[in-house]
Amino acid sequence: MAKIIWTKLALADLDSIYDFIAKESPFYAQKTIEQFLSRVEMLSEFPEIGRAVPEYMKKEIREIIEGNYRLFYKVEKKGVYIIRVHHSARRIKGRRNT
Repeated sequence: MAKIIWTKLALADLDSIYDFIAKESPFYAQKTIEQFLSRVEMLSEFPEIGRAVPEYMKKEIREIIEGNYRLFYKVEKKGVYIIRVHHSARRIKGRRNT
């Protein structure tokens, strides 16, 4: 089983998403975060389950989809690094134009 490692940016994304949804419904905010955690937990057994992120040219940067969110991660020898949690309607900042 691969170790799941959350980056500071990904954890900050979770906090921001929770805060945004909680303005309307703390219940659904909590459910959303729980869904993310459940999806990410699958990566410990199946780290290659997600597809390569089409905006990038690196096959090691992958994503899984949960609702309207894209969970970006990178598979390395030490484990699976959760890089960002990103709403699919938003533009990805810092992507290369190739």
